[in-house]
Amino acid sequence: MATERYNPRDAEPRWQARWNDENVFLTKNDDPREKYYVLEMFPYPSGRIHMGHVRNYAMGDVVARYKRARGFNVLHPMGWDAFGMPAENAAMERGVHPAAWTYQNIASMRAQLKAMGLSLDWSREFATCDVAYYQQQQRLFLDFLEKGLVYRKQSKVNWDPVDNTVLANEQVIDGRGWRSGALVEQRELTQWFFKITDFSDDLLKALDELDQWPEKVRLMQKNWIGRSEGMLIRWEITERAGLTDAGEVSVYTTRPDTLFGASFLAISADHPIARDAAAQNAAIAAFCDECRHAGTSLAALETAEKKGIDTGIRVRHPLDDSWELPVYVANFVLMDYGTGAIFGCPSGDQRDLDFARKYDLPVVPVVMPEDGDASTFTISDEAYVDDGVMINSRFLDGLTTEAAFEAVASRLTQTMLGNAPQGERKVNFRLRDWGISRQRYWGCPIPVIHCDDCGVVPVPKADLPVKLPDDVTFDSPGNPLDRHPTWRHVACPQCGKDARRETDTMDTFVDSSWYFARFTAPWESRPTDPAAADAWLPVDQYIGGIEHAILHLLYSRFFTRAMQVAGHLDVKEPFKGLFTQGMVVHETYSRGEGAKREWVTPAEIRIEEVDGKRHAVHIESGEEISIGSIEKMSKSKKNVVDPDDIIASYGADTARFFVLSDSPPDRDVIWSEAGVEGAHRFVQRIWRLVSEAAAVLKTVPSRPGTDGEALAISRTAHRTLKAIQADYDKLAFNKAVARIYELVNAIAAPLAAAGEGKIQADMAAALRNAVEIVVAVIAPIMPHLAEECWQAIGGGDLVARTAWPAYDETLVAENEVTLPVQINGKKRADLTIARDADQMAIESAVLALEQVQAALAGKTPRKIIVVPQRIVNVVV
Repeated sequence: MATERYNPRDAEPRWQARWNDENVFLTKNDDPREKYYVLEMFPYPSGRIHMGHVRNYAMGDVVARYKRARGFNVLHPMGWDAFGMPAENAAMERGVHPAAWTYQNIASMRAQLKAMGLSLDWSREFATCDVAYYQQQQRLFLDFLEKGLVYRKQSKVNWDPVDNTVLANEQVIDGRGWRSGALVEQRELTQWFFKITDFSDDLLKALDELDQWPEKVRLMQKNWIGRSEGMLIRWEITERAGLTDAGEVSVYTTRPDTLFGASFLAISADHPIARDAAAQNAAIAAFCDECRHAGTSLAALETAEKKGIDTGIRVRHPLDDSWELPVYVANFVLMDYGTGAIFGCPSGDQRDLDFARKYDLPVVPVVMPEDGDASTFTISDEAYVDDGVMINSRFLDGLTTEAAFEAVASRLTQTMLGNAPQGERKVNFRLRDWGISRQRYWGCPIPVIHCDDCGVVPVPKADLPVKLPDDVTFDSPGNPLDRHPTWRHVACPQCGKDARRETDTMDTFVDSSWYFARFTAPWESRPTDPAAADAWLPVDQYIGGIEHAILHLLYSRFFTRAMQVAGHLDVKEPFKGLFTQGMVVHETYSRGEGAKREWVTPAEIRIEEVDGKRHAVHIESGEEISIGSIEKMSKSKKNVVDPDDIIASYGADTARFFVLSDSPPDRDVIWSEAGVEGAHRFVQRIWRLVSEAAAVLKTVPSRPGTDGEALAISRTAHRTLKAIQADYDKLAFNKAVARIYELVNAIAAPLAAAGEGKIQADMAAALRNAVEIVVAVIAPIMPHLAEECWQAIGGGDLVARTAWPAYDETLVAENEVTLPVQINGKKRADLTIARDADQMAIESAVLALEQVQAALAGKTPRKIIVVPQRIVNVVV
């Protein structure tokens, strides 16, 4: 019987409308079922979703639909990370208000996400730029301030003198602002900080308990927090060179064992001694100024040429009174790390070695491999950074690095410099407090007021929100709040005199550091309903890109702790399970070479195969286009596929099925037209097989087969159900897809026979049961197709409200066992045989194996030892 093709343009909007009309995905906080909270990192409303979004949100939706079917009360919300510089840039470039641009983009992207058929509770939707949201964020700021978790201090920042704003380290490229191209200045500004360092040790230790996080992410967090055990060593200044009155320099080091390899001290351009020296020496002042115009990110410091200037100041070696070392100002030492001073051991640190070679400083090897020869071991162009045995280190020679550490620590803690020990053991953290001040308009206003008489005064909570003014202009650089005629002028809440609002707004990382808690009760007139937050948190499954593995996750972990201190919830960790998905990548296409190269979009070309070789041809001109490497989809290289085009051509289910099919979800998936077309053909195949057999399947009961082929079909279906259940539990979506293909292939022929009316009752019942299983396992990935198939076979209620089927234990039990076969104690073969086979049957089967026959060479074995269901050993 012929059937109409599956038409996603008809089916998908129809099922989406029904889910919406019946509030299928609306979540209630008072539902008594066990909770499950699945959340994908919410998007920035740039205006269009991309295929990376499709993959990310398809993964979360599979989890949400699957867990809902398994009987959980699922929370699966959506919102918008909506503050930030792109909106201000759009305001400057297009003459549109950031709010108008942002909310227009949200409307467009919401429509796109809804077209994907995501099972979201849209009633909880919010944008971080909604006044109702950032009012609660201001409340949190004030609560944190009351608890001593917020403070204000002078801090060195990267200042763009053209854009008149602070830049993050990563926004300084070759010493210039990433947008303006202006030379960046290092300025001292008064900034607001969150005291994340109060939780350094707890944030680090708790990582060991996050066993549902990827190990690589936990390691990245550990390295960022950076706990180290070392020593704070005081170096006596012996020669001040007329440049400083300081008597000593303190250095924190994790390698006191390498002190005998020291050849210089290096200090930051902002170190007090460097400032003293700069005030007396123009050359030092000029070098310090040059340092302040360079990038300060770790990447910039690693790649920049190592430079320094000798101050003429000298220090005494802490282990040898007769040994003096020069003090340099160096461009690779930051005041924010340690004490702003290091001792350089060139043989044990590549950065120090590069510096020493440049300025002709001594390089003395002090650690060699355990099997090394001290008489011949040297350092050439590469430092030796591993542990080993001490050499050229006097009383430390022959000790391991660990033992040398202890020996130096013991000596320096007992050696006095003035009235205090020359060294002390110290635990240090790389983590620094979080500076949240940003000199821009489109962000959450910091709720404080500056009064000449009263100082810094928090905005009374009753006066919240501090709303952004709408009437701002972007016709000149800088923060529009600074030049607004009225907004910043306000009466002091304490004395009533004229005062000024804080014009800095919060780092947008703040907005995304607690949104998961707000989703638990977004209607509340306080940041959270603590009972709801405690019930829903932590998020059971959080899904997002690896690019957020450090700052976003770390800041979110800080926020839950700070909110706990402030009484808004009673959990420490925000995310129980974390999954970092791979990217969607695509071939690149271009014409021309070098500077004249022009990138071409996939939509502009067609792929042809000539003599087994792929060629790209421009559709309009017919010219051949070069096929380049496979790379992350990006606008710059135009290898972007528009999800709207895919959904319009093939349907959302095809897009969802394809992005989850080819690769493990934590790896990149290669987008290809052939792959999408193959997925679409499979969608059509499922529909054709089910719809053509629907007339028969509607009329029969659903039960496993009892004999022959019907029983075999049921075994396959129930074993597949069990396996896919485990795949979904482990987020192994690509494995589930492979099993779905296998199951459909297994039932295709009998379904076709059912469509022709050539089927027995036992097989019909088994097929009905198998098709129900197919519908259940495809529903999380292809929900619209599942509903259509379910309706076709008379399935009753929506699949989205139907419980996950239970597999039959008797059908999934393995009736065979595979036994390793040894010949004279060495494994030579495997034997697959019925689990209940007796000794005689096993011996007979073993003797029939080619490997055993070859070993026997016609002889009779001396003995055959069978360990039931474990192993067989043939003694020749």
